[in-house]
Amino acid sequence: MKSTKFWIILIAVLLCVCLAASILVLGGKTQSATARLYQGGALVRTVDLSQVDKPFSFTVEGPAGSNTIQVEPGRIRVSQADCPDQVCVHQGWISNSVAPIVCLPNQLVIQIGGSPSETEIDGVSE
Repeated sequence: MKSTKFWIILIAVLLCVCLAASILVLGGKTQSATARLYQGGALVRTVDLSQVDKPFSFTVEGPAGSNTIQVEPGRIRVSQADCPDQVCVHQGWISNSVAPIVCLPNQLVIQIGGSPSETEIDGVSE
């Protein structure tokens, strides 16, 4: 009986530690998801994805034609493009900073990050 109580208490303590660690790791880095659209290296527009209530779209003109950008709460994509390869359209929706959307013919890059200070310098460039 003592052995069973020991294991139950040990598992409960481990679960509490794991829960606390996940709250610190996930909850400690709350950041607003801001999409930044660059064309030719210049910032064209920013969209705070956490503040979007209704879906909307807009067009960005580039050297090879236009890109239609579609925005929904928490995510963004290129829904239509005049470029020949359509890589930016096929990439689909993005909602985090793992991979940006890039349209080379129109020199368009869509990146997602938190505040500007969080996206300027990363661990590699320090």
